[in-house]
Amino acid sequence: MKKQLFQEELKKAMLARDGLKTSVLRMLLSAINYYEINKGGAGYEATDEDVTSVIEKEVKQRRDSIEQFKAGGRQDLVNKETAELKLLDTYLPEQMSNEEIKKLVIEAIKVTCATSIQDMGKVMGALMPKVKGKADGSLVSKIVKEELTP
Repeated sequence: MKKQLFQEELKKAMLARDGLKTSVLRMLLSAINYYEINKGGAGYEATDEDVTSVIEKEVKQRRDSIEQFKAGGRQDLVNKETAELKLLDTYLPEQMSNEEIKKLVIEAIKVTCATSIQDMGKVMGALMPKVKGKADGSLVSKIVKEELTP
């Protein structure tokens, strides 16, 4: 179970006095606990898939924050969020390449008989279960738009 892995990693990071890793793991465990409480209360145990989706959510938040901080000229905060993002990325499954995503998109377009951008919802619906946890949703969406736009 990933949650126990993170708890063990947190102990190691605290003993090694690794401030960044300690901070990120505490935040991650807190987010997982929050997810469990919202999902089913004290007795609910997050699955590996749940944990992966929590990590993805945290990664997305970091990416959004980096954009906001860049726009605001806060390089110090950009650096902090970038370091956290790199650490969080190590806990996600290996991401698919653009070529792999493109192959799946073309296959999904054929399966759903999509012909225009109006069919994007059908394509995304067929595609997302295959790429969940392995590709960023915004990247998948961008590739689907490119393939459906004449």
